[in-house]
Amino acid sequence: MSENAQGLTKKSAGHVIVDTLAAHGVERAYVVPGESYLDVLDGLHDSSIETVVCRHEGGATYMAEAEGKMHQRPGIAMVTRGPGAANAHVGLHTAWQDSTPLVLFVGLIPFEHREKEAFQEFDPKAWFGTGAKRVMILDHADRASEVVAEAMFAAMSGRPGPVVVGLPEDVIRNEISAELHPEIPVATGGMTVTDWKSLNNALQEADKPLFIFGGNDWSQQGAADFTRWLEEHDLPAAAEWRCEGTVPFNSPSYVGPIGYGRPKPTYDLLEETDLLIFVGTVPGDVITDGFNVRQNWEKKNFLVTIDPSLRGRSGPVSHQIVAKPDVFVRDLLLMDLPVKDSWKEWTSRMRGEQEKFAALPTPVPADGPAKMATLMSNLVSALPEDAMVTFGAGEHTNWAHRYFPTNGYASMLSARNGSMGYSIPSAVAASLNYPGRRVVTIAGDGEFLMNGQELATATQYGATPLVIIMDNQQYGTIRTHQERQYPERISGTQLQNPDFALMAQSFGGFGVRVEKDAEIPAALEAAVEAIEENGTFALIHLIVEQGVKAY
Repeated sequence: MSENAQGLTKKSAGHVIVDTLAAHGVERAYVVPGESYLDVLDGLHDSSIETVVCRHEGGATYMAEAEGKMHQRPGIAMVTRGPGAANAHVGLHTAWQDSTPLVLFVGLIPFEHREKEAFQEFDPKAWFGTGAKRVMILDHADRASEVVAEAMFAAMSGRPGPVVVGLPEDVIRNEISAELHPEIPVATGGMTVTDWKSLNNALQEADKPLFIFGGNDWSQQGAADFTRWLEEHDLPAAAEWRCEGTVPFNSPSYVGPIGYGRPKPTYDLLEETDLLIFVGTVPGDVITDGFNVRQNWEKKNFLVTIDPSLRGRSGPVSHQIVAKPDVFVRDLLLMDLPVKDSWKEWTSRMRGEQEKFAALPTPVPADGPAKMATLMSNLVSALPEDAMVTFGAGEHTNWAHRYFPTNGYASMLSARNGSMGYSIPSAVAASLNYPGRRVVTIAGDGEFLMNGQELATATQYGATPLVIIMDNQQYGTIRTHQERQYPERISGTQLQNPDFALMAQSFGGFGVRVEKDAEIPAALEAAVEAIEENGTFALIHLIVEQGVKAY
């Protein structure tokens, strides 16, 4: 820090970037260091922002994406040029398809080396232009704070998503004014009088209305208010795929998840209901089974989303309400409707189906190999009310969809773009954000090894997730598709795995290998004890039979 002749404070652009992030409420940055953005790393040294050093750029961007899901401000990731940026792309795609606010800072080659095929040179706009809301390059040091403020605004405004900011290594070393650009307010929309009357009339005319909630743009208070209003009016709500918890698992209004491999109780809901209200999401590919369900133009659909373009939607649109979920709920609370007997019957019927579907299997172990059903029953019975679950992609995730009690917004973190390797990074981020809270991650054996090394990050920063690895020695989802399309021709889906419990121990955590069903209760008890008494993560390596599914 220095002063110019006029006595004005000056700092390097890299330090101003850090100061601007702190002024925007950023609490941590997930980084893989690189020489291309050393001045930003130096700025983090004395900052209030916690620097979480990760072991792979994919893990870093997954952690930042998970943080964006837990809060309404963007998660922050920082990586270096070329290979580092390439590795980070997977987290950007997750943030794009999951509508998650994320800002990825990428160190770049010096300005004067551009377009000379310099070491690790690449074109950020060409690489990221189709998978990010904006790609911004800091070519003028004086605009450092402005660019950060613009990036944060762009990630949060409209339909949230990822923004990339390129930082040439020579530009960020230049000294500039330390004055910070103020935070740019984000428009939240809201119901107009016409919107309010249209929805009010549609609900009063409907006998089988259904709300579907989704997205990552809620607050905990907004979700709680929404739940209370639904319960007061005996109205049902289903969860978009991998978005459970906004309306709690134990709410009489919650009727289950809708998405790939959807359970039978919710399979036919989209066609049976006479009014659908999507809040925070749209009827896209997954919800509509590949744009096949709810495509009749006579169906009545209300879409509540801040995105006026309705990107990703299919089927009829009766009315769009341009609003973020919290603001929509604020206006919805003013709508006091007479409760119809048909609503009570409809909600009660679907809630009954969900309760049967989610009823725990016996916790008593059977003879023979370990079973996920036994583990889930023993696990769920011992969970605190505010437990969280994270997972990536694969058939193992259905065990969480079916049984895990998600009782509050952001109690389920997952990748709706079907990205593998998300389970461990998201669990680390959740545990760092909510220390002392029980964070459980359910990983498949194939998925775990894609980012399992981030358990080293967990140890370094004191994250304490409970990791369940369901080891069936295969890529189970692909095997299922393979058996349907190429029966008895299994190819490219079988795995040979290491001892994951020993890996956990080598990373400084607790690890136990379970092969018999009878071993599950004791293993689970020991894992929880290690978390609570030793302040470490714990991992249960569960060896299960192939072909056993949650539903």
